[in-house]
Amino acid sequence: MLIFIVILTFGCIALAVMSIYLLLARPGSLVTARLESADPSLALVENSPLSVMTARAAEPINRIVPISAVEAAKLQKQLLHAGYPSPDAAMAFRAIQLLLIVAIPSLLMTACFIYDRPLNSFLLLGVFGAAVGFYVPRLVLRSKINHRKQRITWGLADALDLMVIAVEAGLGLNAALIRVGEELKTVHPDMHHELELVNLEIRVGRSREEALRNLTERTGVDDIRSFVALLIQADRYGSSIGKAVRVFADSLRTKRRQRAEQASAKAALKLLIPLTIFLFPVILAMILAPSALNLLDLFSR
Repeated sequence: MLIFIVILTFGCIALAVMSIYLLLARPGSLVTARLESADPSLALVENSPLSVMTARAAEPINRIVPISAVEAAKLQKQLLHAGYPSPDAAMAFRAIQLLLIVAIPSLLMTACFIYDRPLNSFLLLGVFGAAVGFYVPRLVLRSKINHRKQRITWGLADALDLMVIAVEAGLGLNAALIRVGEELKTVHPDMHHELELVNLEIRVGRSREEALRNLTERTGVDDIRSFVALLIQADRYGSSIGKAVRVFADSLRTKRRQRAEQASAKAALKLLIPLTIFLFPVILAMILAPSALNLLDLFSR
C-alpha cells in the first residue's frame, strides 16, 4: 500500500512539473499572436497562462485515457454554454477530472497511512475520493452553466429595450447589434461578449442568419432561441424589425413577471423544511420546558 501511495504521489508531482515545463518552454501560436496584434477584437478566447498550461498538460493524459467522440461533443457543448469556447476546453476539463480522481484518493490514503488507519479505511476513502474527483468538476460545470444562462437571460431584457430604441432611431440590424453590445459592456459582460462574437462573424463573411444561429448554440437559452428565430423570420420576409422586437420585448417582460410570481409562490413551500427543522422544535421547547421542569420537581419529591 505504501508503494502504491508513493507511485500515485510521484505521478501527480510529475504531471505538475511537466505542465509547468510545457508552459514555459513551448511557444504559443505565431498566427494567433499576429492576429491579436493586428486587431485586438479578433482575440475571441483569452489565452491566459492557466488555460494554456491546462491544455498542454491535458494532451498526454487524454492520449492515455481517450474520450469517445459522442461524449467529447456533448462535453464541448456544455463547456460552450458555460462560457469556454476554446477547442481545447473539453480536453482540459477531462485532464482536470482525471487528475482529481487520482490526486484526492492519494491524499486521503496518505492521511490514512500517517494516522495508521485499518485497510478498510484505505479502500473506503479511496473510493470516496475518486467519486468526489469525478463528480465535483461536473457539478461545478453545471453550476457555471446555470449561472451564465441566468445572467444572459437578465441581460436580454435590457438588450431588447436598447435594440428597440436603436432600430427605431434609424440604425440597421447590424449597427444596432454593435451599438447594443457596446452599451452592455459594463452592465452585462456575457451578453456583450456574445453580441460581439455575432458582429465578428458577420465581419468575417458569415451570413447574418448563420451568425445568429451560432449565438443560439453558444448560449443554450430558450429566450435567445426565440429571439433569434424572430429576427431571422423578420429579416427573411422583410417585416419591420423594430415592431417585432418591441412585441417580443413586451412578451419577455410578461414572461419574466410570470416567472417571478412562480418563484414567489414556491418560496412558501421551500420555507416549510427550515421552519420544521429549526423553528418548530425551539417553539415546542419554549412552550413545554416550564411544564417539564414542574413535572420533574413534582416527581423528585
